[in-house]
Amino acid sequence: MDTPPVGPGRRRRHTVTATTAPLLATPRVMAGTAGAFYVAGGLVAAAVVLGTGPGSGPARAGLAALAAAALLTGVALLRWGRHLPRRAFHGVVLLGTLLVTAAVPLCPTPASALAVTTVYAFVGIDVVFFFGWAQGAGHLVVLLAAAAWALRDREGVTPGVLLALALVCLVIAAVVGLLARAASGADHDGLTGLLNRRGFDQALDRAVAAAGPDGSLAAALVDVDHFKAVNDGDGQGAGDRLLRELAAQLTTALPRDAVLARYGGDEFAVLLPGRCGREALDLVEGLRAGTRTVAFSAGVAHLFPGESGADLVRRADAALHAAKVSGRGRSRLDDVGSAELARDLSEALAAGDVRAWFQPIVVPSTGELVGVEALARWTHPLRGPVPPAEFVPVAETTGLIVEMGAAILADACRGARTLREAWGRDLLLTVNVSGRELVRDGFAEHVHDVLRATGWPADLLVVEVTESLLDGSTGTALRALEDLRAFGVSVAIDDFGTGYSAFSRLDTLPADYLKLDSGFIAEITTSPRRAGVLQALLSLSHALGLEVVAEGVETPEQADLLTGLGCPLAQGWLFGRAVPPGELAAAGPAGAGPAGDRLAAPRPSLAER
Repeated sequence: MDTPPVGPGRRRRHTVTATTAPLLATPRVMAGTAGAFYVAGGLVAAAVVLGTGPGSGPARAGLAALAAAALLTGVALLRWGRHLPRRAFHGVVLLGTLLVTAAVPLCPTPASALAVTTVYAFVGIDVVFFFGWAQGAGHLVVLLAAAAWALRDREGVTPGVLLALALVCLVIAAVVGLLARAASGADHDGLTGLLNRRGFDQALDRAVAAAGPDGSLAAALVDVDHFKAVNDGDGQGAGDRLLRELAAQLTTALPRDAVLARYGGDEFAVLLPGRCGREALDLVEGLRAGTRTVAFSAGVAHLFPGESGADLVRRADAALHAAKVSGRGRSRLDDVGSAELARDLSEALAAGDVRAWFQPIVVPSTGELVGVEALARWTHPLRGPVPPAEFVPVAETTGLIVEMGAAILADACRGARTLREAWGRDLLLTVNVSGRELVRDGFAEHVHDVLRATGWPADLLVVEVTESLLDGSTGTALRALEDLRAFGVSVAIDDFGTGYSAFSRLDTLPADYLKLDSGFIAEITTSPRRAGVLQALLSLSHALGLEVVAEGVETPEQADLLTGLGCPLAQGWLFGRAVPPGELAAAGPAGAGPAGDRLAAPRPSLAER
C-alpha cells in the first residue's frame, strides 16, 4: 500500500537498514575524510620517526617509508579520490588498517607504539561513516584483530590495555556513526519545524507514486518578496521571525492533505494532492491575498502523465521566476506549451539529440578559419528543427540549461577534436556558459573532467559568459571563472556592447577575449561615431591583452571596415552559419571564407543564426 504524503503536522520516521551508509557519505566527502585521516596518520608516524635516534637502523627507515606512503596516499585521495567508485573505499580502509598494523611493530618504544595505534580510531571512523552497520562491523573486527596482533609482544601492553584501546575505538566509531546517520536522516527544518528540502523530496516521490498515471497533483513554490531587504535592514532575527510567521500562516490555511516544506532560504514548497493546475493556482492565490503581513510570489505547476517529481518542481520554479520578473506580489501558473517543450527537451537531452553545431571564427581580412563557436541545435522528431531562440529560454527557466550545457560542452569537444584531426591543425573552440552553470558547485572541475575525457586541450577552449551575467554575478561565479583560467581555459565576454558597457571595467573583467555584439557591429558602416568607438575599443583591448571577436558580420563592407580598423577575429553569416562538425570538416579550414555561393544562399532568420 502506498504511504500517504507527510503533512505539516506529521513526522515521518527515518529508517536505516544494516546495509545503508549515511546519505552524507558521498564519494567527494568520503575522499576528503579518508585523505585527511591518511595525512594525519602519516604525520603521526613522521613525528615518531623524528623522535627516534639515528641509530635505530632498518626499523626507523621502514617507519619513515610507511609515513611517506600514508602522506602520498592522503594527498592522492584529496586530489582525485572523488572519482573513485564507492566500493573502492573498502580497499582504502583496508590499506589504512594494513599501514597502521605494519607501523606499530617498527616503533622503538611502547609509548610510541601506542601513539601510532591511536590512528586505528581514524580507520574506525571511516568504516562507520562510509559503509552500512553490517559492513562497518566486519571492518571493525579486522581492525581490532590487527591491533591485537601488532601489539602482541609489546612490553607493558597488557590485555587490559588492549581492551581499553578497543573500547575507545568502538565508542568513537559508534558515536560518529550515529551522528552521521542522524544528520543524514534529518528531514525537518530547525527554524520553522516544517519539512526541509530532503523531507519534501521524499514526500514528493511518494505523492507522485500515489497520484499514478491518471492522478492529479500540483506543486507550488513560494518566495518571500524583498526578503534580503528585511535581513539587511532589520537583522537576521527579524528575517527568522518573518519566516516562522509565514510558515504558521500557511500551515493554518492549507488543506489537511497538503505538504508544506521550507525548501531553502526564504522559499517554501507546497504539494497539493488531488488538484489540477487551475484549482491549485486559485488556492495559492487565495493564500497570497489572505497573507497580509508577509508578501510573497508563487509559481504553480501540475503533474503531467509520465512526468517525474523533479520535472514538476522545475516547472513550478519556472513559473515562480516568471511571477517575480513580472513584478512580484503575484502567482503564476506554468505555461502548458513551455511545459510540453521542456518535457520534450528533457527527453532529447537524455537521448543525446541536442547537438553542438559549429559557426566559424575567422580572420576577417583572409577568411582563414581559426576557431569555431559551439551552438546548440535540436531537431524535434515531429516539429523538425526547433529555433534556439525558442528552446534555450525554456532550458534557462526550467533549469535544464545545466544539463544542456554539460551535453553541449562534451559534444563540442568531441566534434572539435574531429576537426583538429581531419585538418591537422589547432583551432579555438568557444562554448557558451550560463549563470546557472557557473554557480553550480564544482563547475570548473566538471569542465576539467570533460576535457580530460574527450582529449580536448584546455588551452584551446574558451568559455563565453555575457557581460550582464558578470555584472550581477556572485562570488561563486567569479571564482569558477578564475578556477577555469587556472586550468588553462580562456574566458570570453560575450555580447559586449549590449548593456551599460564601460571601457573602464575592461581591466577588471576576468577575461581573455571580448566578443562584440552583432547589434554593435550592424551600425559600424552607417555610423561614423560607432566606427570611432570600435576603433578606440580595439586599441584599448590590444593594450589590455584582450583579443576582440566581432560577431554578426553579414556584409563584405563590414568585413572590410573591420579589416581596416585592425579587428583580429570575426564571425557571422558572411563567413558561415552554424553547421554540423562533419559538414565543416568536409569543407576544410579554407571553407569559411566569404565565397559567392555563401552570399547566394538564403539568409537564415534571426532565430537560426
